[in-house]
Amino acid sequence: MFYHLSELFKSQYNFFNLFHYISVRVIAALLTSIIFSFLFGDWFLKTSEKNFRSKIREWIPETHLIKNNTPTMGGLLILMIFAINIFIWCDLTNIRVWIFLFGIMGFGFIGFLDDWFKIKKNKGISAKLKFSLQIFIALAVSVSWYILVKPDTRLCVPFFKNLMPDLGWFIIPWAVFIIVGTSNAVNLTDGLDGLAAGPLMFNFSTFSIIAYLAGHKFFAKYLYIPFVGSADLAILGATLVGGLLGFLWYNTYPAQIFMGDVGSLALGAGLAMMALFTRQELLLPIAGGIFVLETVSVIIQVFSYKVFGKRMFKMAPIHHHYEIAGWKEAKITMRFWIISLILSLLTLLTLKIR
Repeated sequence: MFYHLSELFKSQYNFFNLFHYISVRVIAALLTSIIFSFLFGDWFLKTSEKNFRSKIREWIPETHLIKNNTPTMGGLLILMIFAINIFIWCDLTNIRVWIFLFGIMGFGFIGFLDDWFKIKKNKGISAKLKFSLQIFIALAVSVSWYILVKPDTRLCVPFFKNLMPDLGWFIIPWAVFIIVGTSNAVNLTDGLDGLAAGPLMFNFSTFSIIAYLAGHKFFAKYLYIPFVGSADLAILGATLVGGLLGFLWYNTYPAQIFMGDVGSLALGAGLAMMALFTRQELLLPIAGGIFVLETVSVIIQVFSYKVFGKRMFKMAPIHHHYEIAGWKEAKITMRFWIISLILSLLTLLTLKIR
C-alpha cells in the first residue's frame, strides 16, 4: 500500500518519497509486525485457549506432561500478521511476493490440517497425505517461480566465486527438495518452548540481509552473488522476524502457546523460499545448522535402531536427548539459540570469503 502511495504522490509530497526506499519499508515492516503481535496477541491467546488446546504426543520426556492442554496453533498469528504486512509494505506488482505468499500459506494450511486433526481426533493426518501435500505445494511454487520469474538457474557455491554450475530445468526438483526438507527440519526442531522460533528469527534476519544485498546491483556485483532484481524479499523476511519476536513474548519458557505445525511447516518453507529466491540455498545448512542437527539426529536414531538394534541417543530429536540427560529446557533452548546466532554470523561472513 505505502509503496504504491509513494509512486502516486512522491512528486507532490516529499513525505511519501520515504516509502520508496527499501530500507525504510524493511524497518517499518519489522516494527509493525511486532506492534501487531502485541495488539492481537492477547486476543489470539484467549481464542486458542477455547479452541486450540494441544494434546501431548507419545514418546516424549515425562517433564512435558505438564504442558498438556497448552494452546497451540500460534503460527496462525504469525501468518496473519505476515499477510497484513505484505499488503501494507510490499510492491504488490512483484510476482515473487505472490509466489512466496502462496507457498507459505500453502504449507501453513497443511500444518493447520495436521494440528486440527490432532486436537479433534488426537491423531494428525497420515504421513503419506502430509508428504504428498507438501510435494504438491512445493512443486507449484517451484514451477511458478521457474516460469514466471525466470530466475538465475546457476547454483551459487559458498567460498567459490567462479564455481556456479547451471542447473537448468533441474532447478525445479531441486527447489522442491529444499522446500520440503527445510519445512520438515523446522517441524522436527519445534519441540521445546521457543526452540524453533529463535533460530528461525536469526535465519530470517540473515537471509533478509542477503536479499537486500542480492537486490542491489552494486552489492551483488561486488560480492559476486546473483542479482535477483528485487529487494522486496528483505521486507518479507523482516516481517517474519517481527512476527517471531512478537510470538516469543508468549512462547518463551514456560510457553503460554505453542507454534504448532501450522507455524513450523509454513516458516520452514518460507525460509527455504528466501534462500532459493536469493540463489543462496547452499548457505541454508550453515545458517540453519540447528535444523540440520535435529534432522540428522532423527535419521541416525532410526538407522541405528533398525540396523544395529541400538539407539544412539536417549531420545530423538536431539533436544530430547539433552532433556533426559538432565539439562533444563531453558538451558537447551538458550544454548541452541547461541549456536544458531553464531552460525548465522558465519553465514554472512561467507559472502565475503570467496
